[in-house]
Amino acid sequence: MEAMKISKPFYGLGIFACVAIYVVYVKWHLDSKPISGITEGAIESRTDKLDHQTLTMNDAAFYGIMFDAGSTGTRIHIFKFTQKSKETPKLIHETFKALKPGLSAYADDVDKSAQGIQELLEVAKDDVPMELWKFTPLVLKATAGLRLLPGEKAQKLLDKVKEIFQASPFLVRDDCVSIMNGTDEGISAWITINFLTGSLNAPRKRSVGMLDLGGGSTQVTFLPIAETTLQTSPAGHRTSFQMFNNTFKLYSYSYLGLGLMAARLAILGGIEGQALKEGEELISPCLSPGFQCEWEHAEIVYRIKGQKAGEPLYESCSNIVAELLSQKVHKTQEVKDLDFYAFSYYYDCAAEVGLIDKEKGGSLSVNDFEIAAKYGNSV
Repeated sequence: MEAMKISKPFYGLGIFACVAIYVVYVKWHLDSKPISGITEGAIESRTDKLDHQTLTMNDAAFYGIMFDAGSTGTRIHIFKFTQKSKETPKLIHETFKALKPGLSAYADDVDKSAQGIQELLEVAKDDVPMELWKFTPLVLKATAGLRLLPGEKAQKLLDKVKEIFQASPFLVRDDCVSIMNGTDEGISAWITINFLTGSLNAPRKRSVGMLDLGGGSTQVTFLPIAETTLQTSPAGHRTSFQMFNNTFKLYSYSYLGLGLMAARLAILGGIEGQALKEGEELISPCLSPGFQCEWEHAEIVYRIKGQKAGEPLYESCSNIVAELLSQKVHKTQEVKDLDFYAFSYYYDCAAEVGLIDKEKGGSLSVNDFEIAAKYGNSV
């Protein structure tokens, strides 16, 4: 992998920008007419100005609202676009806010999920001009957190959100709330980063890959240059779609259970979604000897404890991680020669140990993570 770029604006934008782009883009062209024109648990609120371009009378401004229901939090992205006649929409402004915990935490009491959704809708009302509310699409896409739930529980949560959305003043379609499958999640992130970097105009020359690390799953997506990459990849790792009169054939896969929190639980020896008996502990050489604490994941509190390893700490933990990944992850050689943009927990981990600037992001290699772990700055 030539370089991994972790940039603050793209981190904040999140992986769902392109879904909103897609929603408003399709709506725009189907309509063929212009449109005039915090409670406990809050963890982040900001507005990003992605482009300070002065709008002219020839630019039409419109909005899209995207809820990202992840395993560790629910986030709202409010996108403002402009579009000149017969041109691709341009994203000029984004408002972002996130709340903890994730929607899946309310699986046994769906009514409690309403407060957070309503709070985020108020952010949208403040950001979108009132005269454009009824023209502004409102969409929620859920990811690994809900994919890991039993189907009936997940559906009850989706039904509750849809009920709240339908009572809002925004544009709500029948399919406004859904669970995204892992492939679509990867495609969405790939479109987003290549849309924003201007690479979609010449994707085979300039496109970049995408790495996203959520709480419950992780995605890798890129446009292969070598046809043999697709030919030798498992069927589930290949996908294609059409956009802007082009067909894109991507390598894309979502590893459910290898998000940061889910993988951490597996590495510690626990089982996703299974409560431990009273007093039972998870003991692992991936934690320093003598270390012990309580760790909460998916509303289950685990007691975790370090142990003395038979070999150096890094090697002991690395062997456990390598064994887990070797059973689940498909390897392809072409990634070594490509640049990737990384999102979400990749950003958090890199910033936490000083590999990138916390505010600006930065560029690094996969080996930088390994060095940080090996020499004591464990992520």
